[in-house]
Amino acid sequence: MTVELSYSEAGDGMPVVVLHGLFGNKRNWGAIAKPLSSAHRVITLDLRNHGDSPWAPTMSYPEMAEDVAALVERVVEGPAAVIGHSMGGKTAMLLAFQRPDLVERLMVVDIPPAPRNSGLGAYARGMRGLDLAGVSRRSEAEAMLAETVPDPSIRAFLVQNLVLRDGSLDWKINLEAIDTCMPDIEGFPDIDSDDAYEGPCVHLIGEKSDFVLTQHQAEIERLFPMADVETVPDADHWVHADQPKLFFEAAQRFLG
Repeated sequence: MTVELSYSEAGDGMPVVVLHGLFGNKRNWGAIAKPLSSAHRVITLDLRNHGDSPWAPTMSYPEMAEDVAALVERVVEGPAAVIGHSMGGKTAMLLAFQRPDLVERLMVVDIPPAPRNSGLGAYARGMRGLDLAGVSRRSEAEAMLAETVPDPSIRAFLVQNLVLRDGSLDWKINLEAIDTCMPDIEGFPDIDSDDAYEGPCVHLIGEKSDFVLTQHQAEIERLFPMADVETVPDADHWVHADQPKLFFEAAQRFLG
């Protein structure tokens, strides 16, 4: 069943729809959306079970692509450029395969069109396992996550999903559904070559990331015959956060 996604927009011009990754939300993209909005109509959205969007028990990529298609039809009323990172990148690819009429051009950020064990399931389980009763500060929750998530920058990113309710912090993200659906999130549907996306496409890869491997190149070429593959120096999986200036420059070239 389609979920009506929450979104924000800024600027005028060619519409650009931005899809965040797992554990993210539309607010994470403000630093990129703001400069892009000087020349484009930028629409950042929350995928199901994230941010301000409704919760749902399932999270398959065809379902999430249908959610985004419904938003593009309702808000944009025509094709848009689509930028998707990680889980949002897989959703964007499915959207391009299922509804190429809605995708004028596509940027996929650091994720292959293939199943990939990301290890992020451990984060979901660690977050679910926190006893937040009486915890009112994100810094406290962040410290509690240290054993499961040793990287402080990732912990700081994850706890942005906490909100204060009745004096205690609670997760705004649907961790139960994410944990249950992790095989779908880390998977990817089999796509026939006849459904390949033939529009302009860029696959942007973090130089220090291990999400897109050499063996994925053939699948990218098969499903995206017009694709360029670009590597962002000194960037890990969260390319836009690690190298915002280089990411913005790549997005400008992509949109130009």
